[in-house]
Amino acid sequence: MAQHEPIEVWTWPTPNGHKVHIMLEETGLPYKVVPVNIGKGDQFKPEFLALSPNNRIPAILDPQGPGGKPFSLFESGAILIYLAEKTGKFLPADPRARYVCLQWLMFQMGGVGPMFGQYNHFARYATEKIPYAIERYGNEVKRLHRVLDKRLGEAPYLAGEEYSIADIATFPWIRNPDHRGIDLNDYPNVKRWHDAIAARPAVQRGVMVLGEHQRRGQMSDEEREVLFGAKQFAPR
Repeated sequence: MAQHEPIEVWTWPTPNGHKVHIMLEETGLPYKVVPVNIGKGDQFKPEFLALSPNNRIPAILDPQGPGGKPFSLFESGAILIYLAEKTGKFLPADPRARYVCLQWLMFQMGGVGPMFGQYNHFARYATEKIPYAIERYGNEVKRLHRVLDKRLGEAPYLAGEEYSIADIATFPWIRNPDHRGIDLNDYPNVKRWHDAIAARPAVQRGVMVLGEHQRRGQMSDEEREVLFGAKQFAPR
């Protein structure tokens, strides 16, 4: 691979951030981490909003984008597709296999991420515990695990025989199952898949990016206000 200027990764150690960290480690592309501390409100700074107008991490700035010109991109799923096409890795070239991969990537983007996120919010972070919300999203988390378990009983990986961006996108959300009241032993195919991916050296490196900033313990009142309070919804 030709020498490439480092890709800037504006990110934080969350599942969506981990997707891109892992992909960059797997592809071997050089990258530079630009921390975006979402608990302190860095996602609302003008320099980040210029890359990610939805004020969500991650975003990338590739100095050598299409046509050799700088190119920025937000949305983790779009970033994974971009990096796969840039390197020719982890996205099948065969049209049928490619669309199978993309459908499971969209399953993560539209289902696993949002539903797991809602469960985490109501069960772990919300100051008011609403039983209806916790039950609703808890049931959906279990249902999505069953969907994954069925698929992974049919093939080694989500897209089929080969590891792909569908797996890279989904794995960070399956990590730490106890955070969602899940025992992976109840989903043996998911557990087999999870353990195989967790053993990959590039994955181990990817989940440690900004690992010193990984939240441990209770969320502070300051973080809760930044992430869930009025600042989140202020016009920009």
